[in-house]
Amino acid sequence: MTQLTRTEQSPHGFEEQLLADLKAHVARRAETVPAARPAGHRGRLPRGRRLAGAFGLAVVLTVGGLAVQTTGVGDRPPPTASASEIFRMAADVARQQPELTARPDQYVFTEVLATTRETPTSGPYRTVRTQLWQSAGGVAHTQARYRPEDEPNGWGELRVLRPTDPADPARDLDVLPSPAYHGVLPGDPDELLRYLREHPVDLHLPEGADEQAVYGDESMPYTTARWMLHGYVPPRALAALFELLAREPGAVVISGDVVDAAGRHGVAIRMPGVIGGNEDLIFDRDTHVYLGTRMSVVRDGRESLESAVALLRVAIVDRPGQVP
Repeated sequence: MTQLTRTEQSPHGFEEQLLADLKAHVARRAETVPAARPAGHRGRLPRGRRLAGAFGLAVVLTVGGLAVQTTGVGDRPPPTASASEIFRMAADVARQQPELTARPDQYVFTEVLATTRETPTSGPYRTVRTQLWQSAGGVAHTQARYRPEDEPNGWGELRVLRPTDPADPARDLDVLPSPAYHGVLPGDPDELLRYLREHPVDLHLPEGADEQAVYGDESMPYTTARWMLHGYVPPRALAALFELLAREPGAVVISGDVVDAAGRHGVAIRMPGVIGGNEDLIFDRDTHVYLGTRMSVVRDGRESLESAVALLRVAIVDRPGQVP
């Protein structure tokens, strides 16, 4: 199995391209797709940049007021468990999942529902079903297709997603992505912590940034751990990942009921260290299965939902376009 290492190209390029592609798809259909109701970073990154939640939505936030609000959604009472307890219950569930295996030449197929809007603080919300084919071994570019959730026959064409050169956004790069099948991750939290310290996700820092300070920061392994949720993590390693996140200082449970982009009721854990907004990981309220993420921005002390991603299914397939 190919070892995970820092690549020369940041995952930001893939994520930002995916978000741009998704928003372009929404914009093209804006006149025919009715508005969807709203469903309802990662570590300390310089200059307002952050990674996003599962499966590729990323934004660039303006460094502004960092007022964090406790957001109550719905009328259910607040969860009684702490963030660390919920992570550990999610770890117990993860261990019971069947394990998928993949060759380097295969693909991790992921289907999600993504609720987003064209600007972080205005415009109608749209919900789009997205299918991704990510290279299990990092030997090919990711491919994706989209359709509005209310148009069962509205699939767009399969598109190859390449990182965009930040110096020239019009030019796509041929740098291959990191493997999406994380089969090398240890199944013990302490070993996983050591591994993630030695194999951090590449943040593609801007010129002049203090790389040693960023990658040496105590929050970096947790940043990398959350990024691993973009692909497929085998059950024992996924359990270790959640147990590791249970140790991260500053994670808090959001009071009230949370509804993900697929309409499923859950409990949200707000992760620390996000600049200019908030990142929440969502788990099923009753079973504690991981459901997805939601991202919000903070402007003038007010919080607004920017995007929500609901994980629907993950499988291993042989080629892009193949649906399990």
